[in-house]
Amino acid sequence: MLRRRMAYTDPSSGKDILGSRSLCFIFICAFGLVTLLQQILYGKNYIKSAQQFSRVKGDETGNWTGPVNFFDDGSLKPARNGRKRCFRQNIQPDSQISVIVTPCLADIKKKKKRSQRYLENYDGSFEFNSTACRELRQEIMDVKVLTMVKTSELFERWRNLQICKWEQNKEETSNFKMSLSRCCNAPSFLFTTKRNTPSGSKLRYEVDTSGILPITTEIFKMFPDDMPFSKSQFKKCAVIGNGGIIKNSKCGKEIDSADFVFRCNVPPISEKYSADVGTKTDLVTINPSIITERFQKLEKWRRPFYEVLQNYENSSVVLPAFYNTRNTDVSFRVKYMLDDFDSQRGVFFFHPQYLLSVQRFWAVQGVRAKRLSSGLMLVTAAMELCEEVHLYGFWAFPMNPAGIFITHHYYDNVKPRPGFHAMPHEIFNFIHMHTRGIVHVHTGRCT
Repeated sequence: MLRRRMAYTDPSSGKDILGSRSLCFIFICAFGLVTLLQQILYGKNYIKSAQQFSRVKGDETGNWTGPVNFFDDGSLKPARNGRKRCFRQNIQPDSQISVIVTPCLADIKKKKKRSQRYLENYDGSFEFNSTACRELRQEIMDVKVLTMVKTSELFERWRNLQICKWEQNKEETSNFKMSLSRCCNAPSFLFTTKRNTPSGSKLRYEVDTSGILPITTEIFKMFPDDMPFSKSQFKKCAVIGNGGIIKNSKCGKEIDSADFVFRCNVPPISEKYSADVGTKTDLVTINPSIITERFQKLEKWRRPFYEVLQNYENSSVVLPAFYNTRNTDVSFRVKYMLDDFDSQRGVFFFHPQYLLSVQRFWAVQGVRAKRLSSGLMLVTAAMELCEEVHLYGFWAFPMNPAGIFITHHYYDNVKPRPGFHAMPHEIFNFIHMHTRGIVHVHTGRCT
């Protein structure tokens, strides 16, 4: 009888007591427990830190919804998340940098509430350097470029600023005038004169740079001996734009009280408009295209044009004769016509080098256009010739600051050729200059 051999069986087999699977399970549990404790401790510190940061200058961070990216140099860049992007950076006394991220919407609401508080308490004008006005001015200066805000928001900030009396900032104005003096020098080069353009010399055109005009004896005789105006010769000047913003302003008397009045492109100043725009004129520009289109280049009947100029009494006229070759002959005809009528009116031609310098100056300020407007040219010149400059009729939007639609000009609604000027950017610069106390921009009714 064969005895079957019985195999030995270990009772602990299959249980893996303290084996690899058990150790792995214990390790995972321990790791999870440590991680959980770290998160709890980190969360407490984070909340404590956030509460500390959120109290700096009274700002709140609870509604922050956007991440922030850091550059290699440590600077901040708000991340794109489809929302408005804002951040602040504060240096604490202990030299540690704290970053406070606040929602733009909350900031805007705070500014609106602050502005409304000023307006509710408004029973007259605030002083230019009062706390309220400094904050309102800063709201405009925070808009570095025109595309940063909607037009309606810019209008609102501008409206809020109207509760503040305007006051010239002597330091800001002096620095601006100094910059213009270095680049452009209107007291010496605004007009083409016998002094800055000698007989026999060659004048290069502003746009047609390949074209050169020899200064013959006949041309030389048309130039004044020297510039008729000097630096800061006039105390208070008014530069009148033709924008519809001046309509129904009743600013005529205020404009006429200025020591020197500039006007652009022979606008109408008849009794129909005088209550708003005044009548006093010391210098008026004439675009040669006006002579070409409305007065047939003065080739036939010249008296109608002469009678138009009579509305401006003894004001001087200025033409861009050397903008391009086409302008030269038409501009010279204005001088010949006035001489034939024995007019004592001064006729001047912009110096092309001055206009080029002005174009470059404003390009640095963000005004890049095929051609600067006549208004901006006059404002630039006035800044050097006058102690204090006031602007009327300058606006580049289809509605006034209150949101009411207005005509393009105060006398018609004919739009300029698109893409030729950069009017919104020009006005944006004027608004900033007003805020800094350099020029006074009038967009409301005059008292």
